[in-house]
Formats: sequence, structure tokens, C-alpha cells
Amino acid sequence: MPLTVFAAASQALSPQAVNLLDAGSLLSAFGALGVAVVLFAETGLLVGFFLPGDSLLFTAGLLCVPGNHGAVHLSLPQVLCAAVAGALLGAQTGYLIGRRGGRALLARSHSRKLHEGAERAEELLGRYGHAKAVVLARFVPIVRTVLNPMAGALGVPSRVFTLWQVVGGLVWTVGLVLAGYALGSSVPNVDRYLLPIVALVVLVSLTPVAVEAFRRRGARPSNGGSH
Repeated sequence: MPLTVFAAASQALSPQAVNLLDAGSLLSAFGALGVAVVLFAETGLLVGFFLPGDSLLFTAGLLCVPGNHGAVHLSLPQVLCAAVAGALLGAQTGYLIGRRGGRALLARSHSRKLHEGAERAEELLGRYGHAKAVVLARFVPIVRTVLNPMAGALGVPSRVFTLWQVVGGLVWTVGLVLAGYALGSSVPNVDRYLLPIVALVVLVSLTPVAVEAFRRRGARPSNGGSH
């Protein structure tokens, strides 16, 4: 029996069994610790832009509901602490990376999405100001990965950045986790519908990116016609 349990655990934690793009797979393998690591990578390291931050937070909240019939049950206080720690430490790390050469690191990347995210992040900082841009970026995939180092590279004052990244990080992480928890508490056996719910969360989180892409595409012909 112990050998069977050990084998099952080893299989669950093996790299082949864990899908980094799947929130459920990450939570099954690593639990609350996985939340902290993923959010740190997504918000602090330029290589983490593909990670599922929004869906991971929402799914973790769902899996904290008592009486959940799924294979994974998480502790709400642990998930909240892990999410907040990962998001806040990640953003601060990204900012420090940016101050020490964020533009140079970005220039070495060949990812088109990453460069588009950097342009959008710089645009947010210029249009909305430091405080509002840092908070809003938390809710936009890819942008929340690159805005932190961009803020450091562009010389956003450290006190201003720290204050508003904490505000944005708390609203983003606690809000999404509690939203998932509230839904799981109000809908019986909601874990049966986990896949479509997560797909909806991903769709909603990508809406700002899609709107911005259409806006830019619509603006190009008018700009071209003016020349």
C-alpha cells in the first residue's frame, strides 16, 4: 500500500504529469505553493508571461470550498497568503530587474507578444500615470508581466511603485480567489463545471487585450490615409 501511494505521488509530481498552462494540473501537483511560484514567475520574470494567473487564482478559490468533491481541496487562508506573497514579491522583483537593465533584457527576447506587451505597458504608464497604470496592469495578461520591469526601466519612483503594486496585487489576488470561493459556495458541485468556468475566466481576462488589438487595427487605415 505505501508503495502504491508513493508511486501515485511521484507520478503526480513528475514533469510529464504537470501542465504549466493548466490551472487544475498545477494545483493538483503543487497546491498553494504552486500559486505562489506561478504568480511570482508571471509578475516578476519576463519568461512567465504565458502562465495562467487569472484562471489559477479563480480555480484555487473554487477548490477551497468545504465539501468539494474534486480530487484536490485547498485551504483558503493558505491560498490567499500564497497568492498575495507571490504577486507582491514578483512585482517588486520585476521592478528591480527593470531598474538594472530591463530594456536590455527585453531587447534580447524574440517574443512578439512580449514586445507588444511592453509597448502596451509603456502606453499605460504614459496615459494613466504611474499609480493607475500599475493597478490596471494587474488585470491584463502579458502586460502585468512586463509593466513591472518597464516601470523600473522608466524610472517610476520606488515608493510610488511599491505602494500601488501592493494595492493592485491585493485587489487582483484576493478578489479573484474570493470570487472563485463565492461561486463554489453558492453552486452545488461546481467542480463538475470547472473546465468551462476556467475557460470563461480566461476569455474575460483576455477581453482587454482583444479590445485593444481591434482598436489599433481600426486606427491603422485612418492613419495611413492621412499621409
